[in-house]
Amino acid sequence: QVQLVESGGGSVQAGGSLTLSCATSGNDSINCVGWFRQAPGTEREGVGEISAGRGTTKYADSVKGRFTISQDKAKNTVFLHINPLKPEDAGVYSCAARTKGVGCTWRLRDFDYWGHGTQVTVSS
Repeated sequence: QVQLVESGGGSVQAGGSLTLSCATSGNDSINCVGWFRQAPGTEREGVGEISAGRGTTKYADSVKGRFTISQDKAKNTVFLHINPLKPEDAGVYSCAARTKGVGCTWRLRDFDYWGHGTQVTVSS
């Protein structure tokens, strides 16, 4: 079992920056942590992921250059830094963990555990 808790969401002006945190805990070994977002009326979208071992990251084309994922292994926490924020970045951001297999696969179905999400609002 793995638990994930997101934090750091809030209301930010477009052009600003924000760092979201995903604190993980539990007994299973995590191979990959992904970040996802969902705006009202849209499907969940993967924005990026990081492999727990090597720290290799991958990002969706729509966020490359603005989103940065990092991890603090000592604190079992993965971060998502967004800079600069755009109005279209608004939504609920969730992190998810993959515990089976090796590394990351960029497949939604491979994530086993999910956090509840944190809301990001962007004002223009």
